[in-house]
Amino acid sequence: MISKTFIAAIFLSLITGGAGAVYGHPDQTAGEGQVKRPNIVWLISEDNSIHYHRMYDPHGTETPRITALAADGLQFMNAFSNAPVCSVARTTLITGCYAPRIGTQFHRRSISVPMPPIDEAERLQMFPALLRKAGYYTSNKQKKDYNADESSNTWNASSKQASWRDRQPGQPFFHMQSFATTHESSLHFDQEVFENRPTQTDPAKVFVAPYHPDTPLFRYTVAKYHDNIRRVDAEIGNVVDQLAADGLLEDTFIFYFGDHGGVLPRGKGYAYESGLHVPLVVRVPKNWKHLVPWQAGSRVSGFVQFVDFAPTALQLAGVPLPEQFDGSPFLGAGIKAGEVAARDTALGYADRFDEKVDFVRTLRKGKYEYVRSYQPFNFDGLHNNYRYLMLAYQQWRELYQAGELSAVQSQFFRPRAAEMLFDIEKDPHEVHNLANDPAYASVLESLRGELQQRLRAMPDLSFFPESMLAEEALSDPVPFGHSHRQEIAQLMRIADLQLFPFASVEAEIVAAIGDRSAAVRQWALIACSTFGEQAQSLAPLAQRLVEKDQHPLVRTRAAEFLGLIGVSDPRPVIMECLKHTDSPIEANLILNTAVMLQDGLPGWKFSIDAQSMPPQIAKSENVARRLEYFGSTR
Repeated sequence: MISKTFIAAIFLSLITGGAGAVYGHPDQTAGEGQVKRPNIVWLISEDNSIHYHRMYDPHGTETPRITALAADGLQFMNAFSNAPVCSVARTTLITGCYAPRIGTQFHRRSISVPMPPIDEAERLQMFPALLRKAGYYTSNKQKKDYNADESSNTWNASSKQASWRDRQPGQPFFHMQSFATTHESSLHFDQEVFENRPTQTDPAKVFVAPYHPDTPLFRYTVAKYHDNIRRVDAEIGNVVDQLAADGLLEDTFIFYFGDHGGVLPRGKGYAYESGLHVPLVVRVPKNWKHLVPWQAGSRVSGFVQFVDFAPTALQLAGVPLPEQFDGSPFLGAGIKAGEVAARDTALGYADRFDEKVDFVRTLRKGKYEYVRSYQPFNFDGLHNNYRYLMLAYQQWRELYQAGELSAVQSQFFRPRAAEMLFDIEKDPHEVHNLANDPAYASVLESLRGELQQRLRAMPDLSFFPESMLAEEALSDPVPFGHSHRQEIAQLMRIADLQLFPFASVEAEIVAAIGDRSAAVRQWALIACSTFGEQAQSLAPLAQRLVEKDQHPLVRTRAAEFLGLIGVSDPRPVIMECLKHTDSPIEANLILNTAVMLQDGLPGWKFSIDAQSMPPQIAKSENVARRLEYFGSTR
């Protein structure tokens, strides 16, 4: 029987035409005298947004080797990671699926989840496995960091030595290589380095973002990052030179991109342009230029997202796309320039980052970015151990605590608005929230509605707390989401009560506080915390839940609300919930509330150590990080 894959390959050869355009049978190895498929190489620099590359931003640094790739191909002006942190972003890349739909949205995973089911007997595979099945040699050098189960047939080789050079003669290949030169850890230098090791880039000449304090330390950090970008540019060039030396350059699509934004403070980990908008350049080989509907040197304005990258790789290779993908290809046979140019939206998501818990969704549409913070009292600067290894982060917080920052520079450490709207053309650094400006009311309403529709359609699993997902959903997240679609829609509706005047939704919040579902009660209390003192009339109901509710997270949320408005001391109930929890994920959620109540206003000081909870809970990784922080703040 002739396979569907083979039929698709023949169809692609017919529509593209020419001997070089023909794809071989997917079960064959392309050797001497056989038809060919293009090679595909992904070169990924860690923690890079567009703001530090001169080819995207006048304040950035020169990247001559990457710029040369664009001259022989395409520069994508609006490429977006769907998540601002590596494991979630990389899982989106490798699966072609939105993380909150398939349960891979938490960095790093507490549980590795299975890939989405195709039917009762088969599951979606990570896309390199599909290329491998089609005859490709797949190599990864070396970073994975996936939040989903990886099958054994994803890679032919994944190691520090992995290379396309280990394939069979003439065999097409997909090679993925990551470069850690620009990783966040490269900026974890100490005071001695700052004082005694000058940078190649002149700190006096760098641009400091308006939300950052303009200090010598920040300027040095930006300059050091510029140095790192120039180094990674040379490393990218070395790989291109290897391909050229092997005679492969004109048969190989070379993708260069950042794995998400970063890495100065408010970059990596935060769902703003600085965390999501990445550089993307694709060198187009001469022998396969018929697969690309633009001329070399073109700038492509259409929006592309990480969820689109797996479909694009398969489309270039002539491999049929699984129906389970959420993305759409932007290169390959049959792709039209006008269709890609018409794309103007990108979805973003940020959830737990190590021990720091958050829940943010973004929709970039045209020149606007809409940011929906579902727990806006969890301010951006909430402590995260890894973040604050950077001296710049430490100084930023110290200056805030000393009252030495401007209003814009202080935003990072203050509660956010539940909705934010930014005009990226006028306000590229997103410091002027337009959500309350009547002139933008129609834009706000439109983007709000579109985001709501997208999250319902997924459905977005994060409306359940991670601890509940771990117990009930993460063994098979996608079927769980389908079977709980109506409940998720209900939770979204309760969460969105935050967006209306309190008087108009008070009755609905009261009803939700009394609901049978613990998840509904939690969202009602989160709404109370968002409204703050406006919701003080509901304090007696919250106090009743503190005293009588059987669910630890409901009690924690009730105590959180009462503590934020200063009605009662939240510490006794939070300590009691920690003492009796049997879930390290639940304990981390409780501790996140404790950190927020301690470091924000009104500033409840906690005394928490390993004896505050069961021994096995205290040893878990994220809980241990929180205990380290509480120990340092005594």
